[in-house]
Amino acid sequence: MLPDLVEITPPSAPVDASVVLPGSKSLTNRALILAALADGEVTLRGSLWSEDTQAMVHCLRELGFSVDVTPDPDEAANRTLVVEGRGGLIPKAGTTEVPLELFVENAGTAARFLLAMVCLGDGVYRLSGIPRMHQRPQAALIQALRELGYRIDSPNDFLPAVVHGAGPKPGATCRVSVEESSQFASALILSQHTGGWMIEVTGANEDELPYVDMTRRLVETFPWQGGVYEIEPDASGASYFWGADWLLREAGGRVKVGPEPDSGMQMDQNFLDLILNQPWRSQYSRRTDLADSIMTAIALAPFAPTVTRFTDLGRLRVQECERVAALRTELSKCGARVEEEGDTLTVFPGSLHGAEIDTYNDHRMAMCFGMLGLRVPGLKLRNPACVRKTFPNFFDKLASLGAGVVEVATGDRLEGEALLAD
Repeated sequence: MLPDLVEITPPSAPVDASVVLPGSKSLTNRALILAALADGEVTLRGSLWSEDTQAMVHCLRELGFSVDVTPDPDEAANRTLVVEGRGGLIPKAGTTEVPLELFVENAGTAARFLLAMVCLGDGVYRLSGIPRMHQRPQAALIQALRELGYRIDSPNDFLPAVVHGAGPKPGATCRVSVEESSQFASALILSQHTGGWMIEVTGANEDELPYVDMTRRLVETFPWQGGVYEIEPDASGASYFWGADWLLREAGGRVKVGPEPDSGMQMDQNFLDLILNQPWRSQYSRRTDLADSIMTAIALAPFAPTVTRFTDLGRLRVQECERVAALRTELSKCGARVEEEGDTLTVFPGSLHGAEIDTYNDHRMAMCFGMLGLRVPGLKLRNPACVRKTFPNFFDKLASLGAGVVEVATGDRLEGEALLAD
């Protein structure tokens, strides 16, 4: 188990290493919903086993679905998940007096995908999460579900919310905006096959549509009558090690990442081409270029050859933390010059120094600055175990590149299971 404060020490020699990637969180949690709604047993190979996917599995089991979990011999952070699909039936439900409780922790995908799915049940469900989850937007999805004819009790259109399941409603129609999150549309599309709903997607921000397209492609190719589905590696997680390769090249290092995601379903697959395989640009957009991996690029930007503007970052403000302000604040602690104007960050080239980094209980903040520790001595991370959300063995992978992960309180270099975020 990772301690509360660790220091990352850079490799002492040029790096020549390979990193095996865990499965995609986005694909795993979408596939779990589809598997539960399928008509037969579905085996999900290469599934990510992290806090978010465990929250989804826990909730599906609370709903009465059988989910068998076995280790993956090729990657410690993956599992093979066998789900007994019930053909659209939701086995368990609660009552108005005693709703069936579903605790989604800090998993936005679980919260939103389950909110739509349990409408197909016959009974009452209450969804809740950690305090930050009760601050994250849900209104557009809740309003769309009400348009479909379902009763959702939430005085402020946030979680906690009580859903009164009423089964499929063939031909029911709704409109859903993706201005705040693509997950609203994805939640409806995942249950559309069973619910018989007609869905119109509005507010089509370009930075959100790739995730909607991912969901549609997954629905089209999924084994609805039972079978095997392979979860491809996580492109957002890959960005930290593609970024490591970029950072270490100046010292003659090389980090090979594999297997590389290649389906085109994950927008962060673009990081490989935009950052590693072409010269650094002066501007990158969260809307048209990169998804969550734009945070990785922002962390790398002080080492870039030019001033870099990162635009259209508004979506980052309503995720696990207020990521725009968090990136500006923590990079500034390290000596970077970062200017924030509207939803744009401008990062200037310059040397960095060590600092104590607040991760804000945000896995991506921890991984961005953990990556920077490969080049910047003296970087200390508070609450590094927050990486459990999507990449529980991130620091084990980082250590495999020759980085030290040191417990600050004792000065001990962590090894083996001590590097895992349990």
